[in-house]
Amino acid sequence: MSAGPAGWTARLKAYEGRAAAVAGVGKDPVNEPMIRHWCEAMDDTSPAYEGPGAVAPPTMLQVWTMGGLSGQRSRSGAFEELLGLLDDAGCTSVVATDCEQEYLRPLRPGDEITYDAVIESVSEHKTTRLGSGHFVTTRTEVRSAGELVGTHRFRILKYAPAAGRTKSARPRPVVNRDNAGFWEGVGRHQLLIQRCAGCGTLRLPWLPGCAACGAPEWDTVGASGEGTVYSYVVMHHPPFPAFDPPYAVGLIELSEGVRIVSNVIGVPYDKVRIGMPVRLEFERYDEELVLPVFRAGDGVEGGGR
Repeated sequence: MSAGPAGWTARLKAYEGRAAAVAGVGKDPVNEPMIRHWCEAMDDTSPAYEGPGAVAPPTMLQVWTMGGLSGQRSRSGAFEELLGLLDDAGCTSVVATDCEQEYLRPLRPGDEITYDAVIESVSEHKTTRLGSGHFVTTRTEVRSAGELVGTHRFRILKYAPAAGRTKSARPRPVVNRDNAGFWEGVGRHQLLIQRCAGCGTLRLPWLPGCAACGAPEWDTVGASGEGTVYSYVVMHHPPFPAFDPPYAVGLIELSEGVRIVSNVIGVPYDKVRIGMPVRLEFERYDEELVLPVFRAGDGVEGGGR
């Protein structure tokens, strides 16, 4: 940053409008197996996503452009240069902060995907709880057979970790108008499930409309707190200062029939099992952050408080 704050920011902002990805091609066409896996993970039973005439869930838009473990081969030299400048300035950590999507037409199995992306904006220097750095926003245009089918705006924070951070300084959830009520409930030690006012279908995570009937009206019911481990992973890598790997992350099926991703506590990570009974607790990580977690039930191997 030897050019001074203003000169440094101007140097970064010079990348705005330049390509972030050029002539990208989806590694797979839109396909039924990936749609099925997504719907099972999200517990989305809409008939629109299966059988003859099926379409892909709109929120899968980014899925068809992901590079996988081999990375994004279409990433532009300009985007690599921008990230390299931020790395050289000490902003070596990255966290995704939010995304916005626009859907112009449904995608169907067999659609071949192409995409281009632009560096839409680079923020001025910002200081956050994680550290100080710059927000970088890219905008991707997704096409099929040359037709624009949707856009995906993705924002990351490239930052230098704050000195003296403690392990309790966990990343904050992204709160927006669609999920604010959920997080307000968590703050009161309530796990609130949306209930469609049209057909009564329960849904979690919160959505602006019902996936079963499309009705926008809803109310909430409080979860009993009882559940079982539907699936889980044990996180070993990558390391992150707020966490102490290895630890278990579970997909918890609540007694109400909906599912939520959360930490499984009360047993060693290698004792977590599918079908294990768990119960809801609320854990405070600092003066501002409370999160729902699930403790293994009494009598489980390796259990206990």
